[in-house]
Amino acid sequence: MAPLLTFALLAIPIVIAITFHEAAHGYVAHAFGDDTGERQGRLTLNPRSHIDPWGTLLLPAVLLITLGIAFGYAKPIPVDVNKLRNPKLHMALVAAAGPLVNIALALAIALLLVATQGLAEDFPLWRATLHASIVLNVVLVIVNLIPLPPLDASKLVAAISPRIFSEFYSRAEPYGYLIIVLIFLIVPYASPRVGYAIDTAGYFLIRPAYFLADGLLRIFGAA
Repeated sequence: MAPLLTFALLAIPIVIAITFHEAAHGYVAHAFGDDTGERQGRLTLNPRSHIDPWGTLLLPAVLLITLGIAFGYAKPIPVDVNKLRNPKLHMALVAAAGPLVNIALALAIALLLVATQGLAEDFPLWRATLHASIVLNVVLVIVNLIPLPPLDASKLVAAISPRIFSEFYSRAEPYGYLIIVLIFLIVPYASPRVGYAIDTAGYFLIRPAYFLADGLLRIFGAA
């Protein structure tokens, strides 16, 4: 499938996955006492409140064209840890909410694929789109397990670490997404040109995501 056609088919699933991911952080933070996201109008499933032009639209398009993988991010939900009733525990739960929602979306899409098996057999593009949507949500989970600020796993690390380490660790946040792009986009693209093919995206994102997505479909009998 041509990369641009793939992106056109996945544009809505990408926006949904990222919007639900960020909104989940905001809703959980609000439940634990932080109203920052609410005051900034981020407690909503309206994608316009969460879309980042580069991270939500341009980056996924570039990745699909160059590597055949869809990954992106939205504007991070602001969370004031000092407003949480139990800062360490609740910040850990806020951080976990995003990946857990993506897991729930992957499960829901798998069930949808099971429920529409007949349609999927008649329209292979329907099955391909749903399968790719599952992979997309799994990729978001895998990426957010990387303990690099501002990804979600870093919030878990900071929540359970001594304050002096957390403050030092958080200083890497402005560079986090640049490092991710370097590792998963620049390295696979540039390494063959210097004589070494280093497929970091394939080994650490694409293959594990497809393996987990296909395993999920086998469990539901839709493989």
